[in-house]
Amino acid sequence: MKIKEIVSALERFAPLPLQDGFDNAGLQIGLTDAETTGALLCLDVTEAVLDEAIASGCNLIISHHPLIFKGYKSITGKDYVERCILKAIKNDIVIYSAHTNLDNAPGGVNFKIAEKIGLKNVRILDPKESSLIKLVTFVPSAQAEEVRNALFTAGCGCIGNYDSCSYNTEGEGTFRAQEGSHPFCGTVGELHHETEVRIETILPEYKKGEVIRALLSKHPYEEPAYDLYPLHNSWAQVGSGIVGELEEPESELEFLKRIKKIFEVGCLKHNKLTGRLIQKVSLCGGAGAFLIPQAVRSGADVFITGEIKYHDYFGRETDILLAEIGHYESEQYTKEIFYSIIRDLFPNFALQFSKVNTNPIKYL
Repeated sequence: MKIKEIVSALERFAPLPLQDGFDNAGLQIGLTDAETTGALLCLDVTEAVLDEAIASGCNLIISHHPLIFKGYKSITGKDYVERCILKAIKNDIVIYSAHTNLDNAPGGVNFKIAEKIGLKNVRILDPKESSLIKLVTFVPSAQAEEVRNALFTAGCGCIGNYDSCSYNTEGEGTFRAQEGSHPFCGTVGELHHETEVRIETILPEYKKGEVIRALLSKHPYEEPAYDLYPLHNSWAQVGSGIVGELEEPESELEFLKRIKKIFEVGCLKHNKLTGRLIQKVSLCGGAGAFLIPQAVRSGADVFITGEIKYHDYFGRETDILLAEIGHYESEQYTKEIFYSIIRDLFPNFALQFSKVNTNPIKYL
């Protein structure tokens, strides 16, 4: 099996265009046409993780955090990143990372955290905006169903838990074919009237190229007419953070102790306990303090994340319980997502969880 088959599976689940602007998710090092001997799944890429991959015979490392975030003018081994780059290239190891694209994807990192906690009715806390567009095209009535189905297959028409969504109106189109054209219907030089269906449907902006190719491949006209409109809608299935509910409310202390155990937290930080019951839970893996205002607006009783700055704690006691569990601790189960994506498609492929604890923070 080629490495690019694994990469393709990961990117279908968490498309790279879903990553945030600061990020560098995707292929970090290596050639994906190589045959893979096995994959090592990890949170961070370090020299110890590379040594583990070499010892176990894996030529593919899949990490959550990218190894490379910035451009390099030289690679001399002066820090651990450069040493990892050199070691990976020397040993023909491919490194691939799925970071904020996996955070923002349906079923991604925050959904895994919610699963560990036992949340129900899970939805995105801060949906992405201005990431959807509307496609409008005009198709002869007899071919409308075939074109519509091609658009759905290419990724159009998904709204929440519904797919194949479109709006269709019948009308009359006109055109006059000029010399040199090869019209599907009508005669060159004569004005033609054709009963057409106006098809309207929605799609993620990053799928535009694929959708237009599908449209042109199935549309019977030599020069199909279509329009693309930007939308300012929120994309409720994609975005940052999660909010959901516990089946039964818990006291603050009971809840925090359970979280500490689930995520093996060395030191769980929180703001003042006020005696509230915890049932509506908001969360974001990693450095998610930027979502505290959204968590408050959602009416959540608690917000859990990996990192919160000192001043972010001030003035929130009556708004929400804040729980800081550590960046590594909050995202450690991301490896299970990688495992499920790959194992479901390639059941006999060699997968290993890294045994290296890459958390740079230690607790006395």
